[in-house]
Amino acid sequence: MSIIVRNTTSRDFPEILEMSKRVYPDFPPWTEKHLQSHIRIFPEGQFVAVDLKSGHIVGMAASLIIRWKDYSINASWNEITDYGMFSTHNPEGDTLYGAEVMVSPSMQRRGVGKKIYEARFNLAIRLNLTRICAGARLSGYHRYAHKIDAKEYVSKVIRGSIKDPTLSFQLKQGFHVLAVVPNYLPSDRESLGYAAIIEWLNPNKVQIPESHLQSLYVKKETVQS
Repeated sequence: MSIIVRNTTSRDFPEILEMSKRVYPDFPPWTEKHLQSHIRIFPEGQFVAVDLKSGHIVGMAASLIIRWKDYSINASWNEITDYGMFSTHNPEGDTLYGAEVMVSPSMQRRGVGKKIYEARFNLAIRLNLTRICAGARLSGYHRYAHKIDAKEYVSKVIRGSIKDPTLSFQLKQGFHVLAVVPNYLPSDRESLGYAAIIEWLNPNKVQIPESHLQSLYVKKETVQS
């Protein structure tokens, strides 16, 4: 399987919109208005993954730049992205904010997501940004919410005793958890609105071992409890 990742163009919109409906059947899908705004405001931050054999789009990522200190750690996805329109994009900011990554259901667990994140890492390094941040929706939390709270759930995911479909993958890409917040995506029934705020630090800007960062959240929650 040969996958390339390139910047999104308007010709990609029909396939992205169709994929969005398959990946998020319970969410309002992206619209052409959203996607057009993304490539108008920050074309470098929008990516698609293409299967060279079929020519079809099998993954997509949407990003914007923000100044991290301008937002509360509890800020929702809608607040940071202006309801997905990206009018909050700040080219003078220090942080690449990951508003979306999705992979076609038939192509998941085949390395597509990893290639998309590599493109994001390369972009952050090329633009000399300090970090990449995102909200990792806790898509497996609904199965555990009756017995543990969201913070304990995330601690268990970090330790490896629970596997979350979203967060576990992102931790493997080198992200660490800053916080767990409610009402990030209030209508998300799988996460019950909870997300882990995650961060990847540009190694050219910040020299801190990831193994140390990965353990900070667990240590903090252990002390607080």
